[in-house]
Amino acid sequence: MTNSVSIRAAKNEDLERMVDLVSRLKRLNGEFDPLLTPVDDLENEVTKYLQGMMKDSNSVVLVLEDGGKVQGVLTAKLVDRCFYKPRLVGQIADVYLMPEYRRRSMGYKLIAEAEKLLKSRGAEMIFAEFPAKNVIAEGFYRKMGFREITEIFAKETQ
Repeated sequence: MTNSVSIRAAKNEDLERMVDLVSRLKRLNGEFDPLLTPVDDLENEVTKYLQGMMKDSNSVVLVLEDGGKVQGVLTAKLVDRCFYKPRLVGQIADVYLMPEYRRRSMGYKLIAEAEKLLKSRGAEMIFAEFPAKNVIAEGFYRKMGFREITEIFAKETQ
């Protein structure tokens, strides 16, 4: 890690590296639960997903760059919770840092920047989504003041 770590909005030229990082995250999620097994053409789907988010004014796509190379990514979007107050919230969907950038407050910095941007767009609350069995993510978010407010249960249809 160099002294030139920065967090900035993603650019089109970051796409290939972001696809790699988000694909790694989705594969990691699959290790927590077989119902999170990635699709066969994961990179293609991640490419389309990121391209859509980068064009969407309600989305935030940030990268952590070090020495000119993207080492982390965060995606988030504004969500209208039409039945609840606060109604407009920011949902953090993906956070992935290369292992050598973890436990160095880089994740906190990414979340803080996303929170600032989402708040400036009207979000009154931020929530994050991650696999239920990911205790590292749970601890990470709890340290930042997050707490659970809903549970998602899943069942395969046969």
